[in-house]
Order: sequence, then C-alpha cells, then structure tokens
Amino acid sequence: MSEKSLGELSPRERQMVDALYRLGRATVREVIDAIDEPPSYSAVRATLRVLEEKGVVRHEQDGPRYVYLPVVQRETARRQALRRLVQTFFDGSAEQAAVTLLRMSDGELSDDDVDRLVGRIRQARNGGR
Repeated sequence: MSEKSLGELSPRERQMVDALYRLGRATVREVIDAIDEPPSYSAVRATLRVLEEKGVVRHEQDGPRYVYLPVVQRETARRQALRRLVQTFFDGSAEQAAVTLLRMSDGELSDDDVDRLVGRIRQARNGGR
C-alpha cells in the first residue's frame, strides 16, 4: 500500500481506519461500537471492503466472522500522516512544526520532558532517527 492511499481516504474511511488502529483488530460490530454516529452495519461492512480493495486493511476469518486489521503499522502511518501535515501546513519545516507543538503545550512540559526532547534532538542530529 502506498503512502498516497492513506492520505486519500474519505472522512468516514479515516474514521474506520482510526478505530482499527485503536482496537488493533476488530469485527464490523466492534468498528461500529468504536466510532461516533456510525452508519448501518452493511455500510460499515461495505466501507471495510472498499478499504481492503484500496490495500489499507485486510481481514482474517474467525469462524463465521471477518476480523479486520490495518495493513500499515501504526508507527508507519503516523510518520506518513505527519510528513503530509508538515508539508501542507509548515512548508516542509519540521522545526516550525515542532515549535508549534511546543507552543501548544502551554508550559506543561516537565524538566524530564525537556530532557527527553533534547536527547531525541541529539539522536536525530547523529542520524539515529
């Protein structure tokens, strides 16, 4: 599955994929229970089938039920989504995105948080991303 296909999901498709990331794996009924204002059972089942055709999710047979799970690992999806966000809203500047995130914390960062961030910055500088 390409990075592009994750970025081209409809809001409803994104909602279902997000539910699968939270749950890890889920039946249609579990997806319905995990999303706000869900459509009908058949609509969720059809959307999961479309997501499967797009290569975003896959299913496993569990007796008579299908259990759906994301194809792309959550960490990979996070990186892809963040890359798109940084490109779209910060002109590709990771620094500007980081500054915005730090400003959003409103001073809630502890000394330990700051120390960990400094360590991560040093690690990234040394190529140990």
